[in-house]
Amino acid sequence: MMASFLQSIVDPKKNWLAALHMKTISRRLRNYGLRYDDLYDPYYDVDVKEALNRLPREVVDARNQRLKRAMDLSMKHEYLPENLQAMQTPFRSYLQDMLALVKKERAEREALGALPLYQRTIP
Repeated sequence: MMASFLQSIVDPKKNWLAALHMKTISRRLRNYGLRYDDLYDPYYDVDVKEALNRLPREVVDARNQRLKRAMDLSMKHEYLPENLQAMQTPFRSYLQDMLALVKKERAEREALGALPLYQRTIP
């Protein structure tokens, strides 16, 4: 019961405040040409790091290019040109499926009592 209530609060289709938040996040990501999945930090979460390691090289390279472009634009206090902002797809996911698989594998290993395949290292 509580889970369905929480889902309805964060669902943009059911809650106008969540829809407004999603629209704001979308606009800010478009300004720099980022996708929502680009915001996941591989130094903070080892599951994200493992998921990025499993993705094809082209996907990771495109992610790194978007991050470099966003940092460059931010340092210059500029945004992408309007015509490029219109082409951006900020909520098109490329990491979520692999991340869910990695988390599922980790949970399965923990349930079986096996040692983790990867450890967290402090950068």
